[in-house]
Amino acid sequence: MSASATGPLPSRWTTRANALTALRLAAAPLLALCVVGGQPLCAALLFALAVATDLLDGRIARRFGEVSPLGGLLDHATDAAFVSIGLGALAWVGAVPALLPFLVAAAFAQYVFDSRALAGRRLRPNRLGRANGIAYFALLGIPLVRDALGLSWPGAPLVSALGWALAASTLLSMFARLGARGRSQLIN
Repeated sequence: MSASATGPLPSRWTTRANALTALRLAAAPLLALCVVGGQPLCAALLFALAVATDLLDGRIARRFGEVSPLGGLLDHATDAAFVSIGLGALAWVGAVPALLPFLVAAAFAQYVFDSRALAGRRLRPNRLGRANGIAYFALLGIPLVRDALGLSWPGAPLVSALGWALAASTLLSMFARLGARGRSQLIN
């Protein structure tokens, strides 16, 4: 469809997809309040909302021709903020290592910097970084869903161990990205 058939093209910021992304960002502090306040059902529902908006925003962007490097950056930045805040709340209540939310934020900052996304380029993930991004959501969701359903498994020691494994994997990904950047600078 052409722009004339559907009206003017939306601005870079005001798109349907970015509205879904903004909804996920707005849910992050509410999620933290629910986790810290011992409201597991509320926390799980906010997590489900976040996952749904994350799955839909890209599809909506493609469907309505709203795909842009800015939208991609906003989507990934919101994902990083949501999981960092959520994991931070879980760390506050002792469910995951306190180091993990900081590593998530640092890994995302490195990802943006190395991709030169602030200069308008598309983000360039590495395989481990992409897997970690999915694992951040999974680790966040495990105790939220477990507690909302009143389950006892997986227990706190396993969730903590998974958090430490993800912290190690995040560091490994960051060092791999740093090494790749160093090699590309030697070649150039």
